[in-house]
Amino acid sequence: MTASEEKFTRQRLLEVQTLTPNLFTLRTSRDPGFRFTAGQFARLGVRKPSGCIVWRAYSMVSAPHDEFLDFFSIVVPDGEFTSELSRLKVGDELLVDRQAFGFLTLDRFPDGRDLWLLATGTGIAPFLSILQDFEAWQRFERIVLVYSVREARELAYQQLIAELPQRDYLEELGSKLLYLPVVTREQVPGALHGRITTLIENGELERAADLQLIPEHSRIMLCGNPQMIEDTRAVLKTRDLNLALTRRPGQVAVENYW
Repeated sequence: MTASEEKFTRQRLLEVQTLTPNLFTLRTSRDPGFRFTAGQFARLGVRKPSGCIVWRAYSMVSAPHDEFLDFFSIVVPDGEFTSELSRLKVGDELLVDRQAFGFLTLDRFPDGRDLWLLATGTGIAPFLSILQDFEAWQRFERIVLVYSVREARELAYQQLIAELPQRDYLEELGSKLLYLPVVTREQVPGALHGRITTLIENGELERAADLQLIPEHSRIMLCGNPQMIEDTRAVLKTRDLNLALTRRPGQVAVENYW
């Protein structure tokens, strides 16, 4: 094994599902020694015909205890990584970094009563991992999952989200979860309509959750496109909800998802 190969393991593509022309999910095998905390990401590598390796970071959708790794991806037009990935078939090789990365994890918050998970697009991925782990259900009294997309067909993992509260290991804890889908370009029954920032500013998000966004109780995770992160952080800051840093406790944790 070369020095560079010591940094990754060779895994197999187990499953690929196309959700829309621009979105797909993939499942790979998992090295028994790979460890991660719910909310973290891994670097995946595909080898080009030239022999060089293209890497891209993906948050795990799967739980830390699963024997496989699930990921959620957008298709980047002419993107170097997804162009190579589209060539692969079930059984082909994928490389996975031995180390997991990222700080969108629950240890960012030493306290709190209500956990808000605000995602756009493929930013839902780390939150699904967090919700498939036990810690969030044990620590928080209420969990609000807000999932914003442009069109209803882009709402992925709907069956998983619906089934989560019924999982055996949660026993009576499943009722803590409230799922609020948001569709920005269509009016869809059962979904909120508008940008996340607008829904916070006009109070519609809190009314739908029957819960207030307040520093005392709210702990908020944001994952999605950088503009959403920046705009939502600014809105939350006006309510004294600030970024949680190592040197300064706060109420907000973020992950830019491109």
